[in-house]
Amino acid sequence: MLISIFRSVLPAKLIIPIAVMSALTVLISLTVHECCHGLCAYALGDPTAKQRGRLSLNPMRHLNPIGTICMLLLGFGWANPVPINPNYFKNRKVGMALTAFAGPLSNLLLSFLSLIFYTLLLLHAPTPHSEFTYNLLSVVSLFLYYMHIMNINLAVFNLIPIPPLDGSRILNIFIPEDKYFKIMRYEKYIALALVFLIYFGALTGPLSFITNKISLGMQYLVGLFIK
Repeated sequence: MLISIFRSVLPAKLIIPIAVMSALTVLISLTVHECCHGLCAYALGDPTAKQRGRLSLNPMRHLNPIGTICMLLLGFGWANPVPINPNYFKNRKVGMALTAFAGPLSNLLLSFLSLIFYTLLLLHAPTPHSEFTYNLLSVVSLFLYYMHIMNINLAVFNLIPIPPLDGSRILNIFIPEDKYFKIMRYEKYIALALVFLIYFGALTGPLSFITNKISLGMQYLVGLFIK
């Protein structure tokens, strides 16, 4: 996705560095997302993720091949879910909702931090005096901008209130438990339908619209204190 966006404005020799940065962004974004699910569950009393080795920033413990490919190609994706045992929570519904929200929240924070550094780089980076410095600044700035956009994409996508996404766990607070579990019976079929919708681009337009609005809001906030 990143390569296609910037192919027309970047020298050919920067395509490979940008591809590496794109993959690195996916690794960071999905890994932090899943790790924060586990950390939140652990803070609420559930040791399952820790016992399974999922409180880790090692991407290999979290990545799902199909979800990672979707993230690279479409900007929306997922990782292998962190195991959660709600029986450890004092309030099962609230505990599951908080644990689910921790992932998207971590991506929004990553996005905001990336935008801050991106803005600082654009406004205060030294003037490049060599082609190497110029290329380096270009790659770093695009990496930060992609981190900003991709993490909003990941947060928005995962907050869709349908299984198996995080939003479905948050939805559990607002609907009766018996109806929630009826919906969850069809989780595998809904997940398959979701993959097809992603593949055919049916979700790209609406999610991109929301992503752009959130990005503009973040840019406004950053502009208040970075001049």
